[in-house]
Amino acid sequence: MKNNLDALTTEIPEYLQSKGLAVFQGVVNELHEQRLVFWDIDRTQDYRAFVDCAISAGVKLIIFNYRHFEKAMAEDALERLEETDLPREEQRTLSRRIKELVHYHGFTCLVELIFEINNRFYVFDLRTDWYAELLDLMDSIDMAGPGDDDGPSDDEPLGGGSSSFFSRN
Repeated sequence: MKNNLDALTTEIPEYLQSKGLAVFQGVVNELHEQRLVFWDIDRTQDYRAFVDCAISAGVKLIIFNYRHFEKAMAEDALERLEETDLPREEQRTLSRRIKELVHYHGFTCLVELIFEINNRFYVFDLRTDWYAELLDLMDSIDMAGPGDDDGPSDDEPLGGGSSSFFSRN
């Protein structure tokens, strides 16, 4: 997969409009609580097939979202890592990998297309491999919990602390 999905941020809205679809630039908060059906990205990464499916189902509106990677996301992961009771060597390994990901600052790391039919959300969720790795690392850090060994608190979301994205893990 590409390291930067930036070209899709202009290509997708143009394609949607050429198909006569309304494009809503936004996110669906709290998606993890909804009835979701994910597009099989492993088989078909081409968003056009997802859009064609939506059109065949009678959809007129598609929600489009993308995310640029910010180095603050990695810095947040490093701060959380320092608060864990993980062994020092494991902390160093995770820290090193997170710091390597900082060079992706400004790259588009996530593209989402979502449509709704009968209270079910259909989701095309394309992520760069390095962003998926960062989310996995952040989940591991959150699972390790703060130094008090209680694990992540109920009010701390996994995967970076933002309800505007979610992890399929």
